[in-house]
Amino acid sequence: MVLRPPVAPMLAQAAETIPVPPPPGPGLAYEYKFDGHRLLVFTPDGPGGRVLLQTRRGALVQDAFPDLVTAAAQLPDGLVLDGEVLAWDVEADALSFEGLQRRAAARARNAPALAARLPALYVAFDILMADGTELLTLPYEERRRRLEVLFAARALTSPWTLCPMTPGRRPRRRLAPPGALQAAARGHGPRGCSGFRGGGPEPPAASLRAWAV
Repeated sequence: MVLRPPVAPMLAQAAETIPVPPPPGPGLAYEYKFDGHRLLVFTPDGPGGRVLLQTRRGALVQDAFPDLVTAAAQLPDGLVLDGEVLAWDVEADALSFEGLQRRAAARARNAPALAARLPALYVAFDILMADGTELLTLPYEERRRRLEVLFAARALTSPWTLCPMTPGRRPRRRLAPPGALQAAARGHGPRGCSGFRGGGPEPPAASLRAWAV
């Protein structure tokens, strides 16, 4: 099945404590939760198609993020990524949630100017389709492996960033964010973590566990 917008993304549930799966069940994978907006990236199926950017609520916002659309030339056709979009304030040299809100509300005529001052970064944490084949029935571990292979094989660079992840029964004390996000994490870093249970598929509507750090 070929995925087309709108696709309902996985949603998180707040938790006051770090969830720990009881043995001997599968462990959890822990990922950063940055203070961004959820965004799904759809690359075209072939020549002549359009890159589509879908929000959590299903709206298409590619006109507001022309820099991401242009950068999607680094990505293969028939791909759907799930992740977060962030905005980098060039003048302040830091992530800016206010800037992201301005980017998200931009119209096509002023979006390029905003993109120059507040370029978008995309943190990918899941791959929902590859080569035109839907991957939602695959276990999280396999989808994560394919996402890592995509980043390595394509040598993806900014604005594309692979979300830091650590497997285990408890999260490591620190998850080191890669590339441009490493500086951003100092004083402007993630607002929490998400835990994914391994050993089975995670359909888009499945709930996850998340908590503040």
